Amino acid sequence: MKFNEFNLSAELLAEIEKAGFVEASPIQEQTIPLGLEGKDVIGQAQTGTGKTAAFGLPTLEKIDVDNTVIQALVIAPTRELAVQSQEELFRFGRSKGVKVRSVYGGSSIEKQIKALKSGAHIVVGTPGRLLDLIKRKALKLDHIETLILDEADEMLNMGFLEDIEAIISRVPETRQTLLFSATMPEAIKRIGVQFMKEPEHVKIAAKELTTDLVDQYYIRVKEGEKFDTMTRLMDVEQPELAIVFGRTKRRVDELTRGLKIRGFRAEGIHGDLDQNKRLRVLRDFKNGNLDVLVATDVAARGLDISGVTHVYNYDIPQDPESYVHRIGRTGRAGKTGQSITFVSPNEMGYLQIIENLTKKRMKGMKPATAEEAFQAKKQVALKKIERDFEDEKIRTNFEKFGKDARKLAAEFTPEELAMYILSLTVQDPDSLPEVEIAREKPLPFKPSGGGFGGKGKGDRGNGRRGDQRRDRNRRDDREGGRRDFKRKSKKIAETLKAKATNVLIVLPMKRKMDLSSATKGINKSEGRSSNRPFFI
Repeated sequence: MKFNEFNLSAELLAEIEKAGFVEASPIQEQTIPLGLEGKDVIGQAQTGTGKTAAFGLPTLEKIDVDNTVIQALVIAPTRELAVQSQEELFRFGRSKGVKVRSVYGGSSIEKQIKALKSGAHIVVGTPGRLLDLIKRKALKLDHIETLILDEADEMLNMGFLEDIEAIISRVPETRQTLLFSATMPEAIKRIGVQFMKEPEHVKIAAKELTTDLVDQYYIRVKEGEKFDTMTRLMDVEQPELAIVFGRTKRRVDELTRGLKIRGFRAEGIHGDLDQNKRLRVLRDFKNGNLDVLVATDVAARGLDISGVTHVYNYDIPQDPESYVHRIGRTGRAGKTGQSITFVSPNEMGYLQIIENLTKKRMKGMKPATAEEAFQAKKQVALKKIERDFEDEKIRTNFEKFGKDARKLAAEFTPEELAMYILSLTVQDPDSLPEVEIAREKPLPFKPSGGGFGGKGKGDRGNGRRGDQRRDRNRRDDREGGRRDFKRKSKKIAETLKAKATNVLIVLPMKRKMDLSSATKGINKSEGRSSNRPFFI
């Protein structure tokens, strides 16, 4: 369905067209008509499916710009998502003259109060900051006509349920309520029953979560080899714009530092980054001043950046739905994209769970070798030299070095000079700076036989090589051998104790006793005597 088929004003349609949108996504097609009719809606959909426009366009349509009071409130779990929603609502409502403000923790509340006093038709904010503003009487909700709860399950996971209920209780009961959530736990359903009026349910099926425009690959690799494997692959593939996902803030910082050391133009974003720096990093990434953006799942939620060609999952997500969010950053606007997930041997079970959710099978990919990466970098350097020679601005500077160049030409052969230039341009793979990425706590071991109850898939081939998923239960990626040994020893002891009734203890005197009484003797120092019991 096309946007011009909805009953939207000319101002909104003009901004939609300017943004390059023509066809509505499934969540938009089902939600926008219900929103325009004033009905309450519960939408089950992921980030990246177009939720903001789904609730934003009906909300913007209802705004009376001549009335200076706050008429709509959007509650979001994170400041990143709040800012993203505010920017998109502002973009769509610009021609109509709708004022949209965002409020969130980590920034000056005084500045936000000043912004609210200057006028706002729609406020987007995080639960904690919204409550602070309400308590300070800087945010008045008496005239709210539309209330939106975005990513309600995420807010629930972050412990915001009481804050949300406190905010909702202050909004007029005559309002329209739109609730969006990726999952539907009981607490979310209770909100629907308690605070919504006969809501319509909209659900996007799992088969619509991923796109055929994204080629999905995995590389099985030991934890300590991930970074070199990823950077070699980047050298070979030369992504135009790439996002690398790490599981923790520390991981993001270390990956960013390591990528810079290896010569990549990279910056990272996570929850500890102040808002001004975050916006600067995103602006540089959008404008092509960066090649790689490193991010946590929370920091990347709601990102709308066109032109991302590659997504690298340095850490496989524990939550399979986070994988859907991640790869949704590429393969947009009809363009193809690629996602590569680096999986340590003990994480193969999580790979199958992701495949069960997305209904798609990832292809195995062979890690690029150091030689392949070196050859690829040489090709990049050669192309740059060729482009530079075609650039008249650069050639005009040649005369400044004429005398020195002729002297060098007399002393060295053209081949020697060319090799020297290339050696300055391309890093020698044998002399790359060392980068150490600290080990994160591995995900709990999950058998890879069946995912969500399915049958084992067995060994399978892949795209670039016949690498098979073999020895799946082997822990090649052990961390802390001593700690692992102690943990297993303790587990064995507990198992033996649980089976005490089935174990016989044999003493030199041929007397039988139960395990519990025998082990008491073992634990004492005098248990070292010649009469010490032994197991059979």
